[in-house]
Amino acid sequence: MKICGNYWLKLMVAGFLLLGAAISQAQSLVDQDGQRINFDKPFTRIISLYPAHTENLFSLGLDSQIVGVSMDDDFPAAVKSKPRFDFRADPERIIAARPDLVLVRPMISRFQPDLLAKLRLAGITVVSLQPNDLKETFAYWRDLGRLTGREREAEQMVSGFQARLAAIGKAVATIPARERQRVYFEAIHRKMKTFAPDSMAIFALTAAGGINAAPDAAQVRKTNIADYGLERLLAKADEIDVFLAQRGRMNRITAQGIYDEPGLAALKAVKNRQVFLIDEALVSRPTPRLIEGIIDIGRLLYPQVFKAFPQ
Repeated sequence: MKICGNYWLKLMVAGFLLLGAAISQAQSLVDQDGQRINFDKPFTRIISLYPAHTENLFSLGLDSQIVGVSMDDDFPAAVKSKPRFDFRADPERIIAARPDLVLVRPMISRFQPDLLAKLRLAGITVVSLQPNDLKETFAYWRDLGRLTGREREAEQMVSGFQARLAAIGKAVATIPARERQRVYFEAIHRKMKTFAPDSMAIFALTAAGGINAAPDAAQVRKTNIADYGLERLLAKADEIDVFLAQRGRMNRITAQGIYDEPGLAALKAVKNRQVFLIDEALVSRPTPRLIEGIIDIGRLLYPQVFKAFPQ
C-alpha cells in the first residue's frame, strides 16, 4: 500500500511539473494595433512584410525560418533567395505558403485591413510591430525574440547596440557646444518634409552630435515624417550649417538636385556646399544598423572625432 501511495504521489508531482512547464511556456504580447497575441511555442514559418522585420529576423539567426519577404526587402543579401510577397495582392498566395506567422507594420494594418482579416481567418497569426523610439526598439527586438524563441539572441542585440552607442556618446561628449552643427534633415524632397522630432532619424542625428534645426516640425499622423515647407526652411537660412537628406525609396534625390532646387540657394549650408546624403535604410529602420547610420552622420559632421570608428 505504501508503494502504491508513493507511486501516486510521484505521478501527481510529475503532473504538476508538466503543468508548470506548460504554463511557463505560454506567452502573450500586445502588438502595435492593440491585438493580444497568445502563443505557447516559437513560430517557425515566418513571412515578413516589412524590411526592418526581415533584417532583424536575420540578425536573430532565423534564415531558415523565413519563408517569405516583402517586395521591398534588400538586406541582407540572403533575402534575394526568398520568395517575395506583395501585401497589396491576393492574400491566397501568402496563405498557400503556409506561414504560421506574418509580420506587418501599422501602415499595412491601416491600408489593408481585409488582408489581415483573411490571413487570421485562415488560422495564421498576424502581428503588427513598428517602434517609434529607441526604448520601443529594444522592446520590439525582444518581442521578435519571444515570438521566435530567440530571447538570448535578442538580448545580445540590445546589449551590443547599447555598448556601441555608449562608445559613440563618449566621443560626442568631447565636441564643444560652440562647434556643434545645426542640421536640417530632409525626409522627402518633393514635399519639403523633414523628420518628426521624436523619430529614429532625428535620434541618429542627435546621437552623432548634430543639432536638429527643425525641432518645431509638425508630425504627419503617427509617422516618422513631419511637415515643414520651404518658407519655414528659408526663415532659418542663416542657421543651417548642414543640409542632410536621406536617400532611398522614399527620397530619390541627389546632392546636385538639392543644390539646383530653386530657393535653397539662400541656405547657409547650400552656399557652403554642405549638402550630404545618407542611406535611408541606416536611419529610418529600427535595426542594429542604426548604429552605422549614427557613425556615418558623425563622419560627415565631425570627421576628426569619428575617424576612430571602423567603416
